[in-house]
Amino acid sequence: MAFEGLAEKLSNSFKKLRSKGKLSESDVREAMREVRLALLEADVNYKVAKEFTAKVTERAVGAEVMQSLTPAQMVIKIVNEELTSLMGGSQARLDMPSKPPAIVMLCGLQGAGKTTHAAKLAKLLRSQGHRPLLVACDIYRPAAIKQLQVVGGQVETPVFEMGTEKPVKIAQAAIRHAKDYGYDYVLIDTAGRLQIDQALMDELKEIKAEVNPSDILLVVDSMTGQEAVNVAKTFDNLLNITGVILTKLDGDTRGGAALSIRAVTGKPIKFAGVGEKLGDLEAFHPDRMASRILGMGDVLSLIEDAQMKLDETAAKKAAEKMMQNRFDLNDLLEQFEQVKKMGPLKNVISKLPGMDKQLKNVDLDDSDKMMDRMKAIILSMTPKEREKPEIINPSRKRRIAAGSGMKVEDVNRLLRQFEQMQKMMKQLRPGKGKRRRMMPPGMMPPM
Repeated sequence: MAFEGLAEKLSNSFKKLRSKGKLSESDVREAMREVRLALLEADVNYKVAKEFTAKVTERAVGAEVMQSLTPAQMVIKIVNEELTSLMGGSQARLDMPSKPPAIVMLCGLQGAGKTTHAAKLAKLLRSQGHRPLLVACDIYRPAAIKQLQVVGGQVETPVFEMGTEKPVKIAQAAIRHAKDYGYDYVLIDTAGRLQIDQALMDELKEIKAEVNPSDILLVVDSMTGQEAVNVAKTFDNLLNITGVILTKLDGDTRGGAALSIRAVTGKPIKFAGVGEKLGDLEAFHPDRMASRILGMGDVLSLIEDAQMKLDETAAKKAAEKMMQNRFDLNDLLEQFEQVKKMGPLKNVISKLPGMDKQLKNVDLDDSDKMMDRMKAIILSMTPKEREKPEIINPSRKRRIAAGSGMKVEDVNRLLRQFEQMQKMMKQLRPGKGKRRRMMPPGMMPPM
């Protein structure tokens, strides 16, 4: 996950502060020196890192901190506030003009993922009740229009295209079409380009001049580090972009781009790509990201993610079956499917306060694989075996193991864990004269 290395180094720096009952100015300056080094190692712009630590130091050596009962916590609070400010302060939303549709122009370098993220943005807007229209203005890359149609179909969003007609004319016609048919967002997917390709850059300026977009979003790859900041500066000088979509924040990126782009260009990060699936796009919240960097988690984003992706009715039904001791392997399979909708476990864990430290040495990728193996075993059972696991005898176990590509020991382990899970459910059931203790909908006892 992004910022993992930075979060660990910052945590170590603050641990030293916590070990001191009272802080001196030299303690704070030494801690900030370590913070500056951690930021530079995370590929944060040098000037940004220097100014950031200078601001924190100036606030941290004040009387408010030095006389506080918990000075280390005050320093961490200041770092949290300054990190939030560094990344924009508050969430930056798409602009909606007084007369729809809102026109959003996506641009960026070749291979940055504009087409995919246009579809991701369309899916996110649809989940919020909007009617977006995708527009194919990349007439140069082979199969670019077809790719947009494919991903547009996957997110149930129509695609407007006119073949290899001039991109400016396509954009103008698409806006007329959107007004006629009531679309409130027009998402223009432009051709990827090289910074030195002056002809294609001029084309972008022409599209901007003719359609007057309400937003110009630059799609940049966070894995490129400081190069992403340089790209943002180039496009901003040319087009005066209104925001950035930062991709691959779920990857092994050091996070320097996210911390530098706003400070260097003055333009906010509006969205973050956090996975390969078309539903893996989040609104960028600077305050929540700062909390995650400092190991405080991001429970609000986790709740919003769950509300969007999980089936509340199915979760309540499963919880009721648990309470009534009617939970079987079919229900367990359904719970696995619900958990998978939330994305990789390491992404979910990264949003829980303190859990990343507790599970530091646990291979969460292996946990995802283990869940897939359990699903394979359950899917190799007959409907009757899933309903009544107690009928599974040795011969059935051998058949299930062979069908799932697992060993009999794996089948035994799953059945044993499920049996333990049922015992826990009995303990959660209301007893005579006892108050009912119920788990939140969608939560399972651990396996």
